[in-house]
Amino acid sequence: MARKPFTSSTREIPDVSGVPQHIAIIMDGNGRWARKRFMPRVAGHGKGVESVRAVIRGCMAKGVSHLTLFAFSSENWRRPADEVSFLMQLFMRSLQKEVDRLHENGIRFRVIGDLSRFEPSLVDMIRRAEALTARNDRLTLTIAANYGGRWDILQAVERMLAKDPERRTGFSEEDLSAELSLNYGPEPDLFIRTGGEQRISNFLLWQLAYSELYFTDTLWPDFDEKALDLAIASYQSRERRFGRTSEQLCAAEKAPNQDEVGRNPADHAQD
Repeated sequence: MARKPFTSSTREIPDVSGVPQHIAIIMDGNGRWARKRFMPRVAGHGKGVESVRAVIRGCMAKGVSHLTLFAFSSENWRRPADEVSFLMQLFMRSLQKEVDRLHENGIRFRVIGDLSRFEPSLVDMIRRAEALTARNDRLTLTIAANYGGRWDILQAVERMLAKDPERRTGFSEEDLSAELSLNYGPEPDLFIRTGGEQRISNFLLWQLAYSELYFTDTLWPDFDEKALDLAIASYQSRERRFGRTSEQLCAAEKAPNQDEVGRNPADHAQD
C-alpha cells in the first residue's frame, strides 16, 4: 500500500493540536557546558546523552509522535579530529546500549543523512537497529547524522529527476517532498535550539517552513523534561495562522464541526 503523503504547510493547512506532533531539536552547548566545569569538550557530549533520554521520555509522556535530533551536521567534520572520532564512538556505544530499550518501549529508530563517510560497521549497526524497530509506532526517533538541509534538497532533486529523466518541468512540492530524507514524517511543528544561538544551521531547511521556532540559553546537557515543558508551553501560546489572518483563524475555530452539519437536533440526545 502506498504511503499517504503528509500535508505540506505551504500548500494546505495542516492539523494543529495543543501538543506538537513533531519536535525537531538542535542539541547545542555540549562543549560550553564542559568548559564551564573545566572538563574536556567530549565530556559534554557524553553528558548530553542523558538529555536525549530525558527528552524522549518527555515526548512519550506528552504524546508527541515524532522527535528529530540533529546529532552531527555535514559541517561538523571541520571540528578537531579527536572530537569527531569521539562522537563517532559515542554514537556506536549509545546505539549498542539503547537500541533494545528503544524497541521495548515501542520507539521506531531512523537515521537520516549521508552515511557514506561512516565506517561500514556503524552503518550496519544503524541498518539493523532500523530494521528491528521498523514496526514500532509509539514514537519515531530520527537522528540526523552527517546531515545538511542543502544536501537533503539536492539529493531529493536528483532522485526526483532520475524517476522521470525525460521530464523537465511541471514538478510539484509533493514530488520533491517525497524524495526528502524525512519523507516518512510530518513537518516539525516545533523547532528547538539550545545553547543560546538563534539560527537553524542548515537543518531541515525545506521542512521548517512553518515551524514554530524556540531558542533557549539552556545548554543541551542541562535540557531536561521541565525545559521541554517550557518549550511546549511556548508553542501552545503561539497563534499558528499559516498565511491567514487572526480573524480568519478565529472564524474557523468557531465554525460548526462538519460532522454536526445537517444532523437532526434530536440526535444529540443520543450522543
